[in-house]
Amino acid sequence: MAEKVQIKVVVNGVEHHSEVEPRLLLVHYLRETLGLTGTHVGCDTSQCGACTVHLDGQAVKSCTLFAVQADGSSITTIEGLGSVDSLHPVQEGFWEMHGLQCGFCTPGMIMAAADLLNRNPQPSEEEIRHALEGNLCRCTGYHNIVRAVQYAANKMAGKVGVAADD
Repeated sequence: MAEKVQIKVVVNGVEHHSEVEPRLLLVHYLRETLGLTGTHVGCDTSQCGACTVHLDGQAVKSCTLFAVQADGSSITTIEGLGSVDSLHPVQEGFWEMHGLQCGFCTPGMIMAAADLLNRNPQPSEEEIRHALEGNLCRCTGYHNIVRAVQYAANKMAGKVGVAADD
């Protein structure tokens, strides 16, 4: 059995000190150790993006990192992005523009989209589609997902809050 390693991370604004096996993936740490099950395990090969979180402000696939690699970092999961009473504009966009069906990919899509909007507040449709290429959805044709991101961009810019093509 591998010797455990002490890590300290700030997840959704709360500091956590944990003893973990060096081989524990960040996605499993978040889900199993911290109980944050909004981050999904989809493929275990970094293909689907369902496990996307923000690590020190950048979108990463948490199935590609060990928890020990996040030591000293700040992590935001879907649970920390908004709340039931105060949705993040991207979460609101997914709701308003029907950007989800089964919802399995939704947390990863939202985290990737929020990262895009942090870097590029007014992306074109092409830029949105490119930014979401690493996230797979098996239920939709992506059109409403793009509209949801456009909605969020407009809302964050103080515009009317509707998708650009409406």
